[in-house]
Amino acid sequence: MVSTTELQGNLDCAHALLRTAALEGAELAVLPEYFCLLGHRDTDKLAIQEPFGAGPIQRFLGDTARELGLWIVAGTMPVSAAHDDLTPADPADRVYNSTLVYSPAGQCVARYDKIHLFRFDNGQECYDESRVLMPGHAPQVFELTSRDGHCWRVGLSVCYDLRFPELYRAYARAGVDLLLVPSAFTHTTGQDHWEVLLRARAIENLAFVVAAAQGGRHANTRRTWGHSMLIDPWGSVLAERAAGAGVVSADLDFARMESCRAQLPALLHRVM
Repeated sequence: MVSTTELQGNLDCAHALLRTAALEGAELAVLPEYFCLLGHRDTDKLAIQEPFGAGPIQRFLGDTARELGLWIVAGTMPVSAAHDDLTPADPADRVYNSTLVYSPAGQCVARYDKIHLFRFDNGQECYDESRVLMPGHAPQVFELTSRDGHCWRVGLSVCYDLRFPELYRAYARAGVDLLLVPSAFTHTTGQDHWEVLLRARAIENLAFVVAAAQGGRHANTRRTWGHSMLIDPWGSVLAERAAGAGVVSADLDFARMESCRAQLPALLHRVM
């Protein structure tokens, strides 16, 4: 996606893309980070925050999953911090950057709060997500039984998490087969680091990686790197979309993962 500063327009775009994916036979669809809003200011996301379990964005996601019969991993959206989550030192106006997972029945079956908050300053671009976001604290796995009868264990992560391999190693220890990385990578960092990091996470954990990304020039003038891609456990890129709103898809072959792990049983050789 190339999300804008208008919530409803972004939801309409997401619905059209999800419908296209469903018509193409997709079972699982992943939206990018901040799919619902990329505002003019970091604080713009506060205006659309929702308590977990209620609100128009979450209703949209549940209704769309049920309408289309899709598993939907909803990139990220701002979820209100519960009163008990805040310490006296925390500003009151902070939210979680949360990935929500919806089953084809329209039920939210998993929530992951982004753990690692992005900070970058090269003198021209400056980002600090901690000004508005609360960090999450725990990995999150959910299970998806595909139409061919395989039970996939799926690990959730978001964007900047990609730079912290210990998170993905924890997922490998938990028996994860598929790693999801919805993102809004900056053009500056993405051109040098995006693909190599994604392929490394796939290779070292012998798992599939699906990375749905924001990709293009946004209404707030921000430029994101894009290059949404799907990667197999050997590190091969199965499909990619460089930029612009659209659907990128591929078949993930469970037998391919088992073959890679049998040929190179590196996960069994861990000593730390």
